[in-house]
Amino acid sequence: MIFPIVYNWVIIILRTCFTAIALSYLPVWLTLDYVSDLMYMLDMIITVHTGYLDQGILIKDLTQLKTRYLHSKRFLRDLASLLPTDFLYFVFGIQTPLVRINRLLRLPRLNEAMDRMETRTSYPNTFRISKLMIYIFVLIHWNACLYFALSNYIGFGSDLWVYPNITTAEFASMRRQYFYCFWFSAQIFTTVGDTPLPKREEEYLFMIADLLIAVLVFASIVGNVGNVISSLRDRDNVFFPNHELVKAYLRSHHISKELRQRIDSWYQHLHINKKIMRENEILQQLPVHLRTEIAVSVHLPTLSKVTIFQSCEKSLLEELVLKLTPQVFSPGEYVCRKGDVGHEMYIIKEGKLAVVADDGVTEFAVLSEGNFFGEISILNIKGNKSGNRRTANIRSIGFSDLFSLSKEDLTDVLSEFPAAKHHLEEKGRQILTKMGMLEENGEGEQKEAEKVETKIKRLERNLEVLQTKLARLMMELESSNCKMQARVAQLGWEVAAMEIQLAEEGEEGETAQGRSEGVGGEVEWEREEAEGEEEEGSDAKVKKQGHGEDSNDVTKEGDGESIKSTKEDGERIFEGDESGLKDLDDQEKKKEDDEEKNQEKGDDRPGKADGAEIEPEDEKEEKSGEREFEEGREKAEDSKKIGMEQNDEGQKK
Repeated sequence: MIFPIVYNWVIIILRTCFTAIALSYLPVWLTLDYVSDLMYMLDMIITVHTGYLDQGILIKDLTQLKTRYLHSKRFLRDLASLLPTDFLYFVFGIQTPLVRINRLLRLPRLNEAMDRMETRTSYPNTFRISKLMIYIFVLIHWNACLYFALSNYIGFGSDLWVYPNITTAEFASMRRQYFYCFWFSAQIFTTVGDTPLPKREEEYLFMIADLLIAVLVFASIVGNVGNVISSLRDRDNVFFPNHELVKAYLRSHHISKELRQRIDSWYQHLHINKKIMRENEILQQLPVHLRTEIAVSVHLPTLSKVTIFQSCEKSLLEELVLKLTPQVFSPGEYVCRKGDVGHEMYIIKEGKLAVVADDGVTEFAVLSEGNFFGEISILNIKGNKSGNRRTANIRSIGFSDLFSLSKEDLTDVLSEFPAAKHHLEEKGRQILTKMGMLEENGEGEQKEAEKVETKIKRLERNLEVLQTKLARLMMELESSNCKMQARVAQLGWEVAAMEIQLAEEGEEGETAQGRSEGVGGEVEWEREEAEGEEEEGSDAKVKKQGHGEDSNDVTKEGDGESIKSTKEDGERIFEGDESGLKDLDDQEKKKEDDEEKNQEKGDDRPGKADGAEIEPEDEKEEKSGEREFEEGREKAEDSKKIGMEQNDEGQKK
């Protein structure tokens, strides 16, 4: 149809304005006229026999095709374009081809042919540029013809603006006439070059009209041809998948011809039927409430046909329409297969799908618009033997438009609408019962109980393992703590032993004399200290020394006190340390043996244990011994505090 339509659009106006061309080649024009008319008639016959898609299924029944075509506006337009207006030649003359202007009514058919070619070509960008150039050529051609007709009306050569006088041999040629007019029209539209200034009102009106057309149409198209192409590509990429990239990928990987044809058919179906696959991306700039209203207005008729949603609240529909994802399946393509893991359910918008057997031939049922399937695999129906597996094979008969709803989205929506969830589960139970894939309640409960018991046993085993690990860790921690305490205790005793050794070396002479005197008082002091009265024993010792003991006895008692305090300090800090306790027991036993020996010797010295009076010189020595005793005691306490602080720091580390 491209040839006859372009012929009429170009030649009718040419023959009308350039009479010399029309009369010179009249037989050729008449032949082409009636050939184009014959092609118009042939196109009507072919259109009657051309099938159309109804819900994705190709209709080929001739009766339905005739009925559809004869009751369409397209038939009236085609009929008007073939009216026999050629009989007006007898009225206006054979040189007036304008009587065939009704042939221009077939222009929509040309646009349809261009669109179909654009979807089929492998180089759509080149085709778009070529189509744009054709439109520009037709526009300049029409303007050139009108310019020549206006020049003929005004008078050739009457001024510089119109076409020169055709009586001149230079401008008498028909080719020169057409080329000059075409060049003049192109200059006006492109606003390139100096055109003569108009002189008459008709000329001014013609120039104004041309300049407006040039500004509004040609200048914008030619000046922004790159933007036009990019905008067309962007628009196609937004509404439809990018077919060019897919074609390039298929060519580079040498995909089979059959598969490429299927892909091309899928793209043509989307483009011809204006199937938009990216609705969410297109409407994402709108507010949520507007998107919801648009989705409800577009998809509500489809959802209202679904039995489960017919009695549901409007809020449920509003939640679902925002989560539906459109999908298009080609003829013979499987939507799902039996045994596959199901992640979504489907709602049929247009088209027909067949429930087929494993052989792919036997059909059990046909699903049409408004039906839904796949809900069994995404619902947790108790007693379902198949679990989340598909229970049937669903294959598309023609091109089918479906809405898919994922398992996560359906669960979120139905959690707020328990009635719809219960209804959907009941429908699933009925289907499973008919298929014999629903277990009895007793068996299901028994299996569930077995599952729970198995889980409990597994948890108990895990708990025992964790307890064993915890006990092992506690034992390791306790062992490390004991080793650390033993080490710190050993260091403490070494420090205490060094302090005792230094004290004994400094007071060795005095301790030798003190060992032979004051045995009775020293024994009594040891007895009181063993009873746990350290402070009272210290006071009594000082008093008794004031009555009958000399400075040597005081020195001895100071040594004992220092050793005893160190012992008590070790017992308070490192309680439970076995090595420290053994050392303390050995020292106590040794000291008791020495005291018993001294006591036996003291029995032979009467008057020393009876508290006899002492001379003033002895009192002075006693006071000096007490001062030395106090100083030694303070040093021992300081060393004890330092040892305690060091032990605390060791325990913290």
